[in-house]
Amino acid sequence: MTNFKIDDDYMTPFEAWEDIAHLIPHRVIWEPFYGDGTSGDHLRSLGFDVIHEDVDFFDHDLGEIIVTNPPFSIMKTIIPRLKQLDKPFILILPAHKLNAVYLRNHFKDLIQLIIPRKRINFLKYENGELIDSGVSGGTASFGCLYYCYKIGLPRDILWL
Repeated sequence: MTNFKIDDDYMTPFEAWEDIAHLIPHRVIWEPFYGDGTSGDHLRSLGFDVIHEDVDFFDHDLGEIIVTNPPFSIMKTIIPRLKQLDKPFILILPAHKLNAVYLRNHFKDLIQLIIPRKRINFLKYENGELIDSGVSGGTASFGCLYYCYKIGLPRDILWL
């Protein structure tokens, strides 16, 4: 897989998927960014059929829908790949990515947004070791949104 920065190893807490479980279509989910493996477990515990294997996102095409918290540092390469795959997705990304030219170039007028109630407290890893459980420092220093494509939300901007 394309290497991402060492400081871009943040895992998704259960609550982030639990908050939107009622909005995720019940199709086979591919969670392509393996991390520590817990994201797939979280989605399975919420009743979803999930493919979550340590494989290269750029070399595989699995599942019917992509639900993931991708490495933010390689979004310029992830976005064109998502466009190529052209399957529904839900991505957790920083709010400021709305201004990213590469997102606009591939998905202008196609993205719907889910706005969480509060900032997501990611679990921070470095060199495979948990260094911040997401609870010690309070909320994350930046806000994230759920970026959705072909999900069929009732509105283009949905507040939780």
